[in-house]
Amino acid sequence: MNHKRTVSGILLASSILAFTNILPFTTNIRFNSPASAQTTETQTDNQLFYIYKGKRIPLTQQKDVVAVEFKALPKTRSRSANPLYLQLEKDLQTGTRTRSRSNSQVQVQPLGGSYAVVTLPGNSSTNFQKKIQNQSYVKTALPVLSRTDSQDTIVLPNEIVLSFKPNISDSEKESILKQNNLEIVRPLRFFPNVYIVKSTTDSGTAILNVANQLNQIKAINSASPNFLQSISNINIDNDSESGTWSTESIKKQPKDAANSENNITKDYLGLQWHLNSVPLKQCLQQRQQISSFDALQNCLQQQTAKNKQSTSAKSTLPRTDLRVTEAWKNSNGGKGVVVAVIDSLIQYNHPDLRDSLYKVEAADKCPQEEYGWDFSEPSNSKEPCSIGDYDTRMSPLELNILRRKLQDTFKLSDKELIRRYITPRMKRRINPRYPEKRLADYLRNRIRSQVGGEFHGTLVSGVIAAKPQNKTGMWGVAPNAKILPVRVFGLNGSIFTSSYIEAVGYAANRGADVINLSLGAMLPSDVEELAFNQILQQNPKLVVVASSGNSNYRSVAYPSGYSGVLSVGASNLQGNRAPYSNFGQGLDVIAPGGDLSSEAGWLGGIPTTGGTWMDIFWRGLAFPKSRWSKTVDYKGKYWWMQGTSFSSPAVAGVVALMKGEDTGNQLNRVQLIDILKSTAGYQGLNITEKEQKQYLTLVDKRAIPDSVTDKQFFFGSGLINAEAAVRAVKK
Repeated sequence: MNHKRTVSGILLASSILAFTNILPFTTNIRFNSPASAQTTETQTDNQLFYIYKGKRIPLTQQKDVVAVEFKALPKTRSRSANPLYLQLEKDLQTGTRTRSRSNSQVQVQPLGGSYAVVTLPGNSSTNFQKKIQNQSYVKTALPVLSRTDSQDTIVLPNEIVLSFKPNISDSEKESILKQNNLEIVRPLRFFPNVYIVKSTTDSGTAILNVANQLNQIKAINSASPNFLQSISNINIDNDSESGTWSTESIKKQPKDAANSENNITKDYLGLQWHLNSVPLKQCLQQRQQISSFDALQNCLQQQTAKNKQSTSAKSTLPRTDLRVTEAWKNSNGGKGVVVAVIDSLIQYNHPDLRDSLYKVEAADKCPQEEYGWDFSEPSNSKEPCSIGDYDTRMSPLELNILRRKLQDTFKLSDKELIRRYITPRMKRRINPRYPEKRLADYLRNRIRSQVGGEFHGTLVSGVIAAKPQNKTGMWGVAPNAKILPVRVFGLNGSIFTSSYIEAVGYAANRGADVINLSLGAMLPSDVEELAFNQILQQNPKLVVVASSGNSNYRSVAYPSGYSGVLSVGASNLQGNRAPYSNFGQGLDVIAPGGDLSSEAGWLGGIPTTGGTWMDIFWRGLAFPKSRWSKTVDYKGKYWWMQGTSFSSPAVAGVVALMKGEDTGNQLNRVQLIDILKSTAGYQGLNITEKEQKQYLTLVDKRAIPDSVTDKQFFFGSGLINAEAAVRAVKK
């Protein structure tokens, strides 16, 4: 396996969340300082940065935004829990004159349950910051940063993730901490010599200086600010409804369909073209004769039945899928294999997931730890079982937040929706001549997509191991594998560096055979890379699969860029590289990731298990009688998605199928990945004319070696073939 790229982009890789890339690094840093931090690597407000691999990553402070950390509240599962961010918004607006579409509107967005981001009115920043600090439930205000080339949200708490070198004594650690005015908040679980520390003398952007200076101490492996990153407010899914089979044709339903769909789950196997693309392609050829979604379903079921009956008759249509249905015939479906999903909300009580859960069996498991662990909320406790929560599903507080947002899109008038949800930043990017209705419709689509996207972990889990009851619903690639839910994202895509590291350690410690990471680091860190190296060295049979990224960039993102991690790009139904998928340096393989902008419309997405189907979301609303977002059914039990977030778990599922046939667990990670690559291929894949020109230009500029073919550049080793991979393992 080749050494991967060390600088790349970010992602919570889905159709809802997609991101840009880090600019090239600048000045190198030399490592020759004494045991205490005596260095000239300081910075001003105009020169903010932190250190990764001895180089600077430039940052910028956002002057019109401030983050808030709330005081800790007792943990509760009560459904009357009140979101503090709403209380803060109300208190800040008290006595403030606002206009319905004015930039003076104060808006507060939650980051998990303990933090929020406040967008300050133009000329009142100082007054509002004082008002924020005066609220009794506010612990502190924190700076908000972004990378110099984007408007992402990076909160800087007074915390640093610090890794000491092995064999450093406790007295040496204590001395280093004392010399640098630091105290330990707590050790990180599963990683000896790694701690969260805080400064006793510095705060705000000065924490960057403290971390940079620590990196020059010989006894320290690495030090990185414990950034709280929000990655859900950067971009929105593709709202295109292009194609001859798009939204309107799918929305057409018989009059009685609403009532029937409330009680009946359909067989959706034919829609899951990533498992077998032939039935859907055959039906799309007949699209002129298909007038409704029910008619499409009938066609898919008929074509599936015909294909089963005539197994010898091969379709002339190019296969752009993983050939999973064929692999099922020659495998046990991943039985006995545990796949950890490190992600956001994993609503494991979904009917298609509740039979696919791994029950934790560990000598040191915590009280109530049964189905994974939630690391999304911060903790200063040094007791391992007080760090996080035993339930990766929605808390009552989160339910209140998400239900309010979703119901607002149905209940509020256009004017009120705009007043409540248009932020000053959004308003600056919106054409002022937009009609009110168009703007409101845009907001409705955006909010509904965001609410659906909060269940990213549920969507990802379904691709791996969904197992429908009574054989109706959605199927995962490895339906007999078990999912270990591990949550790292709070609401609005909030994630701590420390939570992510601990989650990877937890998954390996709890016996995962495969780890899926449909995410990436906005800000890569040395601590994170060291953690991956440690986990992979200690667990040579563990396979870590990660998304290549959604930035259409010619190098993969982290963590898929780390050596030893399998990087997966995305293709579409037509066999093209998905237009968002990262490619080039570091890419290993590709798999279907969906493309909602293709000629197939929503049908070109990857259908999987969603989270908005629960009745409590719809309490007080009439039953939806049309598709209000990219939902397969009316409530959102299933969604169409796109992104390398969904190509990655598809490959994790294939690895589970392979491991299920590895008698005696003999194959290690390198052998399994070699089989995956050697059995992948380029049949059915296409390179566009634009991509061919891009490739030739880069070859001429010697940006890529002559030995790398165009297909390798865009597709790595090619499209995964589950059937061939399983057969190779059995041999």
